[in-house]
Amino acid sequence: MIFIIKVTTNKEDKAVEMMTDRAEKKSLNVYAIVKPHGLKGYVILEAADRDSAEEAAFNLPYVKGIIGKTITYDEIKNMVESSKETISIQEGDIIEMIGQTLKGEKAKVTRIDKQKGEVVVSLLGAVVPLPVTVKIDNVRVIRRENEGEGK
Repeated sequence: MIFIIKVTTNKEDKAVEMMTDRAEKKSLNVYAIVKPHGLKGYVILEAADRDSAEEAAFNLPYVKGIIGKTITYDEIKNMVESSKETISIQEGDIIEMIGQTLKGEKAKVTRIDKQKGEVVVSLLGAVVPLPVTVKIDNVRVIRRENEGEGK
């Protein structure tokens, strides 16, 4: 059974750590505790039954409670599996911003941090080149460095 646990925003990692410790110490039937990608304030917990899930999360700091119904894996699949698109970005690529305040801006990738899921880019339209760090999901590759200017 998969449960969604409401936690304090930006304290997801700490909540996962505390629930994991409790589940291990009490030998609960908890199989996985995950902080989903792109979803703040929530943690996903897989357990054999609701009692195990409640005991793992009950009365811990930062944990606010279990959301009522259980969910299926298909509903959370895109949050817990890494996307294939993250691998396709390389240093030197020309990208277009598809999210946040810089939407539509074009930039060149200068560095990739796959652990954090971020890329550091230099905006092409800027007078002074400033490094800007953005999430990989907020960019789209429009041209490879080795393809030249044709696209």
